[in-house]
Parts: sequence; C-alpha cells; structure tokens
Amino acid sequence: MLEWASIRGRAEARNKPQLPEDETPVLERAGKSPVALALGGGAARGWAHIGVLRALDEAGIEIGMIAGTSIGALVGGCYLAGKLDALEEFARSLTKRRMFGLLDIHLGGSGLFGGMRLTAEMQRHMDGVTFEDLPKPFICVAAEIRTGHEIWISSGSLITAMRASYALPGVFEPVVCNGRLLVDGALVNPVPVSICRAYEQPLVVAVNLHYDQYGRAAVIKHSAGPASLVAGMPDPAGGHITDRTAKARETRMGITGVMVEAFNIIQDRISRSRMAGDPPDIALQPKLGHIGLTEFHRADEAIRLGYEATMAHLGELERLQTVLA
Repeated sequence: MLEWASIRGRAEARNKPQLPEDETPVLERAGKSPVALALGGGAARGWAHIGVLRALDEAGIEIGMIAGTSIGALVGGCYLAGKLDALEEFARSLTKRRMFGLLDIHLGGSGLFGGMRLTAEMQRHMDGVTFEDLPKPFICVAAEIRTGHEIWISSGSLITAMRASYALPGVFEPVVCNGRLLVDGALVNPVPVSICRAYEQPLVVAVNLHYDQYGRAAVIKHSAGPASLVAGMPDPAGGHITDRTAKARETRMGITGVMVEAFNIIQDRISRSRMAGDPPDIALQPKLGHIGLTEFHRADEAIRLGYEATMAHLGELERLQTVLA
C-alpha cells in the first residue's frame, strides 16, 4: 500500500500544472521549517519508523536532521544513506526462521549473540559509508557501559555507530568504538529529543514506540500475600488460586525474555522523564504495545501503524512548519 501511494504521489507531482509565480498559493510560497526527527528505541517495534518516514516523504515534508537511538538509529541511518528501500525489503522478508539464521549465538562473550551476521547484512548495502557522506546531520545515541556516559556519535563509520546504538546489553555484544565500550543508547536516552534541541532545531518531532506499553499509571499499591507460586507447582499454603495467580503461572519467561522486558521498563520510565523535561513539538506515538520486542517478523504491521500515526498528525505538522519558519 505504501509503495503504491508513493508511486502515485510521484506521478501526481510530475503531472501537476505549474502556476505562475503570482498565482502560487501563499502556503507554497512561504518558507517552511524543516523537521528534526528524534527516532526512539523499541527493538522490533522500530520498523514503525519506516512507515513514519514514508508518510513524511509522501507529504513532501523536509527533514532537517535525525537523531536516533537503537532501532531508531538503524532506520534513520539507512534513510539518510538512501537505503530505506533495501531496509524495508529486508524487514518485510523476515520470518521467525530467517531471524534466527541472522543471529550468531556467542555463549562465551559479553552477549548472547555476536551480531556479526546481522552486520554482514548491513555491509552488503552500506560498506564504507560514513556520517560525512550523509546529506543531513545524523546522530546515533549509545551508552558507555563502564562510565554510564551518554555518547553522541556524529562522525566516522555509520555501520559501527548503528551497531553500538542497538547493542542491547546481554543480548548483543558491546561495540568497541575508539577505546570506548558502547551499548544500546536506550539505557540513557530512549527518545533523543534533547539532541535535536541541542542542535537548535526549531521543529522537533519525536517518535515514541513505548507509549501504550504500560499505560500512564507508574505506581500501584499492593500487598504481600503468601509466598509466590512457581509455574507448575502446587500452592504450598493451600490457598485459593485467583485468576491473576493462574495467569502468572502461565507466564514463562526465559533469561533473555526477562532481560528484554526489564530493558523495556527502563526505556519507558526514562523516556517519560526526559520527554517531560524536554518535550518535542509533536510526539508521534504509534499503538504498538501488542507487538513484542523480538517479533521482527511483524514488520508489515509495524510499518503500517507508523504510517497511519504520522498521517493523522500531518495537518498539525504542516501548520507548525509554517508558524516556526
């Protein structure tokens, strides 16, 4: 659908009659502020960024810069490098079987997966590409594991920077970059609005992939009952098994699942705090809570939701472009 819409849009642009200068509509003559994008982390939900970028391109909205964290860095970097088509084709082709084929298990290292097969896939399309080759400013966010510093990478190898930005601790190996050991930037800045502000961008659009994951309430008052039940074991106290307890029994999470979900909570809490203190002009928040962080094979759905969320805000975005120009 998106490809068809993009092709139709290009055809209509070619066939659109050219108006004399004095008849050009006021909004078309007026300058419009370019958009600075803050693309947040979210693992498999990050394919929604592709839909966001497709919608912006279709609407003819100029992108002035991109700051990306984790999967946001991957999609943003591919977009500015002119490789979004290849990335989208790759994302839509993923199945559960193919996904496991790209992950090289590395039990003796600092992460469950080495990530070199995934890197090799990127190198097929972007080997040798640097930040200096990109047409617009681009910043990848990573975290230095030894010091906790937030690292902004804006020069050098694009692939190395993107790998560092999505190196989820415990899952992917950390990346050594000029003497620093770097991991996923979502540990420190899940939705990097602050970077766009630091670059003095007048119109900042954030894409937050965690908005509907946990709801708005952050605290629940609770009481401690009998000892927690282990899945599959009888209740030692002989107490009544509630629906909540039964549901808890059915939930089985491996080590990787626990790490990923814990990281998910960290991203949600940090992004709430940082976006409250440094809010974007527009926040795009696709409803992706039903897509698991590791369900990369659901790219079609995530891309569509990102596209729809962006189209729903186009009117406000175009208004702000004119106001802030």
